[in-house]
Amino acid sequence: MTAELHVLHTGYVGAEDESGMRVGSTVVYVAQGDAHVIVDPGLVASTSAILDPLRGLGVDPEQITDVVFSHQHIDHTLNAALFPAARYHDFAAVYQGDLWRDDDAEGRRLADDVSLIRTPGHTNEDISTVVRTADGLVVCTHAWWFEGGPEEDPYAPSQDLLREARERILGLEPTLVIPGHGAAFAP
Repeated sequence: MTAELHVLHTGYVGAEDESGMRVGSTVVYVAQGDAHVIVDPGLVASTSAILDPLRGLGVDPEQITDVVFSHQHIDHTLNAALFPAARYHDFAAVYQGDLWRDDDAEGRRLADDVSLIRTPGHTNEDISTVVRTADGLVVCTHAWWFEGGPEEDPYAPSQDLLREARERILGLEPTLVIPGHGAAFAP
C-alpha cells in the first residue's frame, strides 16, 4: 500500500504594503502505516488553517510522528510546536524532545514510500520529501516557490545550485511537484 498525501494549506507570497508582506507556506500531510508526517508547518494566517483540515482527515496533532523542514526559514517552521510528539527532520539531523541525532537527510526513510533527499538550491540546506502515492511520485520541495518559479530565486546562494536541484527533482519523473508557496503542479 502506497503513501497517502493531502495538501492541508496551499501557500502564497502576497503583496507587500506598509504593514509587511503576506506569506504562507504550503503545508502537507503524508500517511503510510504508522507514519504520520507533516511537511513545512510554517506561516499561515491562523493555526486552524493547518489543524482543521488535519482533523477533517481524522488525525489529531498528537498522532503526528514526524515533521519535515524543507529548510530552516521561519516561514516553513513556525508552527512545528503544534505537533509535540513528533520527531523533527532537517538536512543534518533528527530532533525529538532534548535528543539531537546527527543524520544526513539524503536517503532518510520515514516510511516505505516516504523519503528525504538533499536538494540545496533555495538554501544550502534544502531537502525535499519524496512520496510514492497511488497516483505516482510526488515531491514536496522549495526548489520552486510556485509553479514556474521564480526562474531565479533571489535567496539562492547559487542559481547553478538551484538549477541542479530542479534537474535532480525532475529526473525522478514526479507526477506532481508541491512547491513551497503554491499549488501542486505537474512538471
